[in-house]
Amino acid sequence: MSEFEGRDDVRSLASRLVAGEESALEAIFDRWSALVHTFALRALADHHDAEEVTQQVFVAAWQGRHTLVPTPGALPAWLLGIARHKVADVRAARARDVRKVTRVAAVPDPVTVVDDELVDRVVVRQVVEEMPDPRRTILRLAFWGDLTHNQIADRTELPLGTVKSHLRRGLLELHRRLEEVRDDPSSS
Repeated sequence: MSEFEGRDDVRSLASRLVAGEESALEAIFDRWSALVHTFALRALADHHDAEEVTQQVFVAAWQGRHTLVPTPGALPAWLLGIARHKVADVRAARARDVRKVTRVAAVPDPVTVVDDELVDRVVVRQVVEEMPDPRRTILRLAFWGDLTHNQIADRTELPLGTVKSHLRRGLLELHRRLEEVRDDPSSS
């Protein structure tokens, strides 16, 4: 295959992807997944995270295919651009996890010190766990996953308005249950 034919092939794949052909995504995955995985592995130094990023890149490529301009060099560069963003997301999540662990380590022993904040946190976790899905998942993503409304809508594939409604109703339920606990004389 000549260089010209190779470029034409890449342009054709890109055009087919933009048109929504699933077979094009399969061919693109077969051709560039190793490149994306290697990039993610070198950036993150973790096989599991690199595999996760690789999957996320191709899901994002499918979902954002309308943004691709089908030129020969654009496709692999576009995929690596998506990979850079996904790697940055993993690094940010790692940093959040470190901050959370640091905060948890700084909390006094709950066996010896029971304060209102600790009770509130336990009640919040319990109430959220009792909620039906998708509300439970949406609240988890918002408050423990630190995701924005738009990110939650993308991740759950729910309309943005539905995500906001579930968050609002979930917060109202949390508020009501916290007030019940605070007003209960036996909990003091």
